Amino acid sequence: MPRLWNDTIAAHRQTVRDATLDAAEALVAERGLASVTMSQIAQTTGIGRATLYKYFPDVDAVLLAWHERQVHRHLHSLTQAGDGGADPAGRLRAVLQTYAGIRHRQPAGELAAGLHRGAHVAHAHQHLRDFVTSLIRDAAAAGDVRSDIAPDELAAYCLHALGAAAGLSDAAVARLVAVTYDGLRA
Repeated sequence: MPRLWNDTIAAHRQTVRDATLDAAEALVAERGLASVTMSQIAQTTGIGRATLYKYFPDVDAVLLAWHERQVHRHLHSLTQAGDGGADPAGRLRAVLQTYAGIRHRQPAGELAAGLHRGAHVAHAHQHLRDFVTSLIRDAAAAGDVRSDIAPDELAAYCLHALGAAAGLSDAAVARLVAVTYDGLRA
């Protein structure tokens, strides 16, 4: 059983929350989104169900909090990929590859679709679209990608095209990124 007690109440609460979300993540990876229960989360976390219910009213709330954390991590990964010291085209390509990899690993299904309907996803998607638009704008200014189409339209094209990465093989994902990037070339 993990040690979940800290020096302050706030730190303890954050530790329990993080452990709960880590447990949910492990259970989702092992059993799928629809199979996770509060009892399993409590057992995996090492806390009682009554304690778990003090933090989250139901399994949907746990999964939503886990998903919000995942979205935040994905945006962080994409930002890191785009912050590389490479040329504008290299930064754009790195972000497209990272995004395709994220989409490739995302679970599919009705519950996954439900998690993607939250306001946190709409906000994150707009942030991502703005970020990719700025990368395309920089690459177009450097003459690396086309400038005859508005950067925000090209960003939408990229994000929609790379959404097809879910369920593909690794090799197919690499080809999809290459085809998508070729559509941007000057």
